[in-house]
Amino acid sequence: MAAWCETNDIQHDSYGEGALIQDFENKVAGLLGFEAARFLITGTMAQTIALRIACQDKNSRLVALHPTAHILRHESSNYQLLDHFKVLNVGSPFRPWTADDLKAVPDRLGAALYELPMREIGGQLPAWEQLEAVKQYCREKNIHLHMDGARLWEAAAGYGQPLASVAAGFDSAYVSLYKGIGGLGGAMLLGTQEFIDRATEWMKRMGGNVYQRSPYVVAAAMQFDEKLARMPAYLQRTRELYQLLARYPHWQVNPRQPHCNMLHLYLPVDREAANTARDQLAREHGVWLFGRASDAALPQQSYIEWYVGEALLSLSDQQVVTALDQFQALLSAAG
Repeated sequence: MAAWCETNDIQHDSYGEGALIQDFENKVAGLLGFEAARFLITGTMAQTIALRIACQDKNSRLVALHPTAHILRHESSNYQLLDHFKVLNVGSPFRPWTADDLKAVPDRLGAALYELPMREIGGQLPAWEQLEAVKQYCREKNIHLHMDGARLWEAAAGYGQPLASVAAGFDSAYVSLYKGIGGLGGAMLLGTQEFIDRATEWMKRMGGNVYQRSPYVVAAAMQFDEKLARMPAYLQRTRELYQLLARYPHWQVNPRQPHCNMLHLYLPVDREAANTARDQLAREHGVWLFGRASDAALPQQSYIEWYVGEALLSLSDQQVVTALDQFQALLSAAG
């Protein structure tokens, strides 16, 4: 990072002011087809702010969320306890929601959030036609459509569409600067200039006016173009991985075919057995296969999440199969 800063004559910002931050904000906004963008320290802050402003504008505090939305799963009910907005669940927890699911909500909505892809269900994406129908319905009903684009970079590769085409029709969006990009942290919130100006004020109110943001932005900007260019290769490697996983009939993959470069793999053992086998594989063979196993809906079953990136890209098919064979043997020994 220091070498990149020296090469590019980078100066630290002061409260977000400076060429580095503002040029990168403009670059991301241009790529996604929005008027403006603002760096925020977390996606949690970005999305809370976006939906609060949206509800104010639409004069309705109701936000439609998929049951697996990050706001519901991982943010300690901040929207509720801090009185930002109110939530209605929409759609099935096992598939992406559709315009028909939204039409089934009888209440007047202020906003709807769509996560692309949906991490908690294996990185599923709605069909392109389904996504376009959601955009059209929200326009017709004057519902603010916000994108949880933490993994938008991966979604665009999955659709085979430019980033701006995926983002078109959304009123606002959040993207991550570390998921997929590999930065230290941070996020971008995108929308109209007026929307971003108001969001900036809310950022200050919520304690997000970080004095110097350049380390976060440098960590993302220095590899941003390279990472985006690698997304199609990650997707192709995911397709190849699916072919290798067909060798293991007792393992189930979600989704059935790759939507992007991530997946959930369901195993016929409980969470403790899967994690124990992972640790043993690491000790005996030097392979770290996954971060953690989670409980599945059925007893004696668990699932793991794989993000297919540089690590799997650098391994040959034979190396992958060898590791999976070793893991399967350890699972079998565990019963």
